[in-house]
Order: sequence, then structure tokens, then C-alpha cells
Amino acid sequence: MEQKPAIYLYTDGASSGNPGPGGWGAVLICGSLRKELSGGFARTTNNRMELLAVIKGLEAIKWENATVEVYSDSSYVVNAVEQGWLEGWVATGFKKKKNQDLWMRFRELYKKNNVHFHWLKGHAGHPENERCDALAVAAYGQPGLPIDEGYDNEQDTLTLYD
Repeated sequence: MEQKPAIYLYTDGASSGNPGPGGWGAVLICGSLRKELSGGFARTTNNRMELLAVIKGLEAIKWENATVEVYSDSSYVVNAVEQGWLEGWVATGFKKKKNQDLWMRFRELYKKNNVHFHWLKGHAGHPENERCDALAVAAYGQPGLPIDEGYDNEQDTLTLYD
């Protein structure tokens, strides 16, 4: 079986206000191939955009069992996976934890691949991280952004049970 090359996934999320308009950016590099992705929402949070950047990057991978090196400046995302927080949240049914919709979506993608996370200091001059930030900021600056249904639904649910 032919060994496929590693995929390097750089991600960032941003919001103007928290909550506020938000965007995500991702850069995938595999050998000489490069793909840039981005999107945004009218009202969301920075953490949702950080996580969605990883999700969208993983969704863009066309094969399973890929070796994926994810680089993110989000301690929230990196630590949730690397420190086992996510599995703890799943075990407790996400009681009072935010972003369950995105974490469950991420978890399915994570299981399909060999994913390793690396934390990068944000806004420290790393070219790919800076590019992801620029993509995220440009995305939330677009007119007519869609609603982040997960964020809106989460707010309704949290106010019922808080």
C-alpha cells in the first residue's frame, strides 16, 4: 500500500466582539499542493471559529487514515484534544459545556485520521498562522454573513438550563 504524505493543517478563528461577527481560516499543505479555505458568520464566538477552522480543514481531506499535523493558536482547541478534555466532556454529556455541536462534528473527523495537534503562539509572525488570521478576518468582514445556527441554538439551550 502506498504511503500518503502528511498533511499540514494551519488554522485560525477570529471574531469582532465575543460574540460578534466571526470568521475562520485554514491552510492545508500536502507536498507541493496548497489549499486555502475560509468562511464567516454574522454572530458567533472566537472559540467556535477556532474549532470550525479545524473541522473545515479536516473535512477538506479526501481520504481516511491521513496523517494530519494541525497547527493552531487556540489553547482551547489544542488542550481539549491533547489533554483529554473532549473525552471527559463526552463522558458527562457535555453538561454546561459550550460548542457541543462542533465538538461532536470534530470528533467524527478526528477518529477517521491520525491527527496530531501543535500549539502556535498567535500573532507571532508564523507565515501560515498569519495567513489563516487574515483569511478569518476577511471572512467576517463580508456582507450578508449567514447565521451560526449552532451558536444561536446553544444560547437558547443554555438560558433554559443555567
